[in-house]
Amino acid sequence: QVQLVESGGGLVQAGKSLRLSCAGSGRTFGVYAMAWFRQGPGKEREFVAYINWSGVSTAYADSVKGRFTISRDNAENTLYLQMNSLKPEDTAVYLCARGRGSIAAKTTTDYDYWGQGTQVTVSS
Repeated sequence: QVQLVESGGGLVQAGKSLRLSCAGSGRTFGVYAMAWFRQGPGKEREFVAYINWSGVSTAYADSVKGRFTISRDNAENTLYLQMNSLKPEDTAVYLCARGRGSIAAKTTTDYDYWGQGTQVTVSS
């Protein structure tokens, strides 16, 4: 049974930074693509960032490009999201997800395991 646990969220002022972490169980973490999604209040879940199995290929939503950086440490079974220059519209529950293989897309149906999420709140 795969488990993903996010941490690092909190309440910050606009312009500040946070780093989110996602700890995964099992020894097969490093063979799967991973991604971050977010769901704001009253909004649909949306794609944020993607990283392939080795960490050499990444992709970002236009809304976060240039501000957020996704990375991973396969030896430690951990996924990261560095969030800089935060804006009030970044306020959401952030969830990490595991792809069904080493390559995945930007839609929720391409991911088979999800964490419970960590809350990020950005004040103006």
